Amino acid sequence: MGTLGSPAEAASKSRIKVVVVGLVHGHANGLLRSDYADTLDIVGIFESDPKVVKKYQDRYDIDPRLFADDLETLLDERAPEAAWVFTNTYDHLKVVEACAPRGIHVIVEKPLAVDKASADRMAALARSHEIHVLTNLETTWYSSLGETYRLAVEENQLGKITKIISHFGHSGPAGLNPESEFFRWLTDPILNGGGASADFGCYGQNIITWLLGNRRPISVTAVFQTNRPEVFGEVDDNATIILEYPGVQGIIQASWDWPFPRKDVHVYGRSGIIKTIDKTRYNIRLERGQLPTEKVATPLSAPYRNTIEYFTAVIRGEIEPKDDLSSLANNLIATEIMEAARESARTGKTIQLP
Repeated sequence: MGTLGSPAEAASKSRIKVVVVGLVHGHANGLLRSDYADTLDIVGIFESDPKVVKKYQDRYDIDPRLFADDLETLLDERAPEAAWVFTNTYDHLKVVEACAPRGIHVIVEKPLAVDKASADRMAALARSHEIHVLTNLETTWYSSLGETYRLAVEENQLGKITKIISHFGHSGPAGLNPESEFFRWLTDPILNGGGASADFGCYGQNIITWLLGNRRPISVTAVFQTNRPEVFGEVDDNATIILEYPGVQGIIQASWDWPFPRKDVHVYGRSGIIKTIDKTRYNIRLERGQLPTEKVATPLSAPYRNTIEYFTAVIRGEIEPKDDLSSLANNLIATEIMEAARESARTGKTIQLP
């Protein structure tokens, strides 16, 4: 980890100056252990919990001078181009409120926000201050999903899409230390906006929206359950969400109660089916009576191969997010779906979107 004012830092003016905001999200490990030195300069880290600061400082041998416990002072002193946010989801809005007036782009870990009001406020700040607010989802960098989009949407090999089913889940965060900072907020209905429905439902909302050209559904119907109340007493650990579109149905299955991890999507068309298997593999069936053919997807091309490469290109102005999986446009719709799903699960009614 570089130190403040080092010769390498001063000499690398092409690198993006980034502050890390928060360390209570476990995905912070992914950034800190990544090979980002060619594109990013981490010029500061905000975290108010001294125990969490010490844990990460020891784990990655981080220069103590990078840390600060006052976000606005850190932003003013270090003048970053972007903030990469690893707070709880509820605090995403607070970070955008601090960064936007300073012209600092913001990258948050999924999902964008805990509710539609927060997401709309973040979008308004992004527009008025002309910054990017981007959302990082692990599945965005899956080549199997990139190839699914090419085959099903760009090349129309499946014919008209009629149903998309997404499966996202694992055995739950119970394996985390219940006293850990990550577990505490992940199982808090306010700070996380829900349980498995928020943690894993957001993937399906994001991907289905993308595959259907950033269309909003007509209606949302959802059932949430807590099958392990002794572990997840305040939030759901199983969720099924049904999205209705003209001529298309989307189904999102999200769980913290599966024996094995799953992150896969099934796309059905009038003349074919694609089912992703993992990050790189998928199977496709295009003819009746023919068995599915398993294939390895073509690797994604730059700058869409990974999160650091993509966000660096956006901040440098080399690409526009438009309706990408990380875009504000997409994730605003995903947040609206999530809010409608919560209301449907609470009331037992189908929610019609305005």
